[in-house]
Amino acid sequence: MIDACPAKLAIIGGTGLTQLKELKLIKRETLTTPYGAPSAEFITGELAGKEVIFLARHGNPHTIPPHKINYRANIWGLKQLGVENIVAVAAVGGISSAMIPAHIAIPDQLIDYSYGRTQTFFETDDYPVTHIDFTFPYHPPLRAVLCAAAEQAQLAITPKGTYGCTQGPRLETIAEIARMEQDGCDLVGMTGMPEAALAKELGIHYASISVIANWAAGKTDGEITMTEIEQNLHVGMANAMKLLQTLLRMA
Repeated sequence: MIDACPAKLAIIGGTGLTQLKELKLIKRETLTTPYGAPSAEFITGELAGKEVIFLARHGNPHTIPPHKINYRANIWGLKQLGVENIVAVAAVGGISSAMIPAHIAIPDQLIDYSYGRTQTFFETDDYPVTHIDFTFPYHPPLRAVLCAAAEQAQLAITPKGTYGCTQGPRLETIAEIARMEQDGCDLVGMTGMPEAALAKELGIHYASISVIANWAAGKTDGEITMTEIEQNLHVGMANAMKLLQTLLRMA
């Protein structure tokens, strides 16, 4: 377990996890990167007796929409700080029947439907043409440790699934979700890419805790409301925090 989740772990918090209230602050750092400003300060602190780095993906307060996040600056900054492992927490919609609201999934695959986002660090003449292997977008050993931590914490999770990344910031139509389901997606979110690919390019192990905030469009009668999302995230993010703390105690 220790080898699969070594020191220098970063937690990226998404919607519903702008702050880690349980984090015992050690220091805050504002970094400059070749790609501009990251979403927020990098906060180093102690959680469950272990040192971690926390970054609020959407800023603190939550002001940056998914398509405007500076993913390259975020991942580059974490690499500068020596991060070896990233656990990315994200609020998602549930598509397949197992992905009920307030539930947690640890996805193992993804499909990228986003557009117009800078997808790589290797786009200038400074680099040769570079093709990373992306067969497994989420690091299997890190995923395995997360699943083991969920079992130890007695949390019922779904240990795999395909995450579909849409552009946002709007939610999807019924027809779009039907298409994604036909493609094999179990979850829908807006921030999984290019975050996962950029981490892979820099050699950082990456896995996701996907917290289901709502049924995706067409999976229930009526429209999706923010009240519904907030209620489900309140429960789901509390369980995500329990999972993170158990993970760190196992490390």
